[in-house]
Amino acid sequence: MKKYLLNLIPGDGIGVDVIREGCRVLDALAQKHGGVKFEYNDLPWSCEYYLKHGSMMPADGMKILRECDSILLGAVGFPGVPDHISLRDLLLPIRTGFDQYVNMRPIKLLPGLSSPLKNEKIDFVVIRENSEGEYCGKGSTDAEKAVQESIFTRKGTERIIRYAFDYAVKNNLTKVLSATKSNALNHSMVFWDNIFAEVKEDYKNIKSSQMHIDALAGYFIMHPENLDVVVASNLFGDILTDLGSAMLGSIGISPSGNINPEGKYPSMFEPIHGSAPDIAGKGIANPTGTFWAIAMMLEQLGEQAMADLLMDSLCKVLLNKEVCTPDIGGKGNTTGMSDAVIAEILN
Repeated sequence: MKKYLLNLIPGDGIGVDVIREGCRVLDALAQKHGGVKFEYNDLPWSCEYYLKHGSMMPADGMKILRECDSILLGAVGFPGVPDHISLRDLLLPIRTGFDQYVNMRPIKLLPGLSSPLKNEKIDFVVIRENSEGEYCGKGSTDAEKAVQESIFTRKGTERIIRYAFDYAVKNNLTKVLSATKSNALNHSMVFWDNIFAEVKEDYKNIKSSQMHIDALAGYFIMHPENLDVVVASNLFGDILTDLGSAMLGSIGISPSGNINPEGKYPSMFEPIHGSAPDIAGKGIANPTGTFWAIAMMLEQLGEQAMADLLMDSLCKVLLNKEVCTPDIGGKGNTTGMSDAVIAEILN
């Protein structure tokens, strides 16, 4: 029996709801497989934890987190705790401390989903630098001004761009597009552009291009069918992928993988939606992003067959609006949608 230990951080709001359903689906996959078992370490780190303890996680939190095969995150954020605290005291330390320098976000219109765009040929991936750039946290503030620094290193920039090209080669994709803004950001983005130009020379069979972030945001809407792989800095990738999720019809749909490709540290997977405290506990949170994130996790763990089974089952359920959640035009609820996915897995 192969065992996987998963550290769970359900977090706040609907994060608790969707991670609960995610574990149910994982248990169904294990039952169907017969030779795999998932064990869970449920960690209560959240904004509620912060209000009680003055920190988002204990002092030895990173040591606790490291002892696992992978990490599943629900959502973090709640009224009463500023967003920069929940981000900088929990999520960013995990991403940087475990060198999860690849943020992988697929943008794909799954069967049964309805895009607000007329063009529904949407199937590409955004690969976001996840460890430095605009989110480095360096700068200063006084009464008269605030200075926010961005740090781009050759190591950090080159490895994410090279990862994007390697991903294209591995998946038989033909195009890599770099998000930039070098006309205005004359240090960081010129540096980024120069390294992109160097790396692309090693991938002559891949069509490479670059586009300013403002134009690219419009291109996402107008010509998504022309995109294969988009590589972007931390901030630009964050913005573009929320736009990408909206293109699919709901922020609750998209997954995210925070990946340490070398496997030295555990990777972390999550839906990209927020904690949505206004609907927490009401049973209407969409678990699609969580299930998709779990499929990404299974793929990273080398369990491709289980990942494929989960995605096939999810896609079948998305066609049935009687069981889907209201945000995607359904009449169902969170648990009912999970029940339907589990039934597909077991049958």
